[in-house]
Amino acid sequence: MTDTRYFPSFLTRPRLVHIVGPNRAADEEMSVVLRLEGFDTALSYDPSGFLEAARRRVPDAVLINLRQEGMSGVELIRLIRAQRRTALLFLIEEEPEIHSAVDAVKAGAADVFTRPVDIELLVRRLREELRKGVELNRGEAQGPSVEGRGLPRLTPRERQVLDLISNGQSNKQAGRELGISPRTIEVHRARVMEKLGARNTAELLRILLTP
Repeated sequence: MTDTRYFPSFLTRPRLVHIVGPNRAADEEMSVVLRLEGFDTALSYDPSGFLEAARRRVPDAVLINLRQEGMSGVELIRLIRAQRRTALLFLIEEEPEIHSAVDAVKAGAADVFTRPVDIELLVRRLREELRKGVELNRGEAQGPSVEGRGLPRLTPRERQVLDLISNGQSNKQAGRELGISPRTIEVHRARVMEKLGARNTAELLRILLTP
């Protein structure tokens, strides 16, 4: 089932953001805010509805709830990429799930957000990525290597934490393995992100995945 709405905007060429998921109230609220920010929006309540609507108008960006009817949000990201559709993909989680975030970034998600979504940050990320002209197949994008982004400056402990994070372990799991507290893991992770120039975990994972 799909509810598609297009609205005039102050932008010369409004970008279409398609929101996919069963959380109607939250997604409709997000849609209203995005329209006020100058985007066109479309809402689909399940993957099949989205795929049908996307054939009529390919979105510039897709906000995909992790929980979907029939498949997960990560599976939908993989399907969109397999169909070679050009769009920015963002995953939205109801609560932080590190394994899903890792899988989503590997599949091609530009970023991962957890509810309640920081709309100001989301809008900023949308505009940043749209300005870059990012295409769906991120494997074609060229970027600085991990070595060039500050990896040599990491301490041995920070490298250990980075390895565990990239393998999808939570702060608690990583702390247990290294024999330190989850809070200490958070501190090390913050330092790793600062040294590698990553603003969030999703960006950190993209840096690690860049050849």
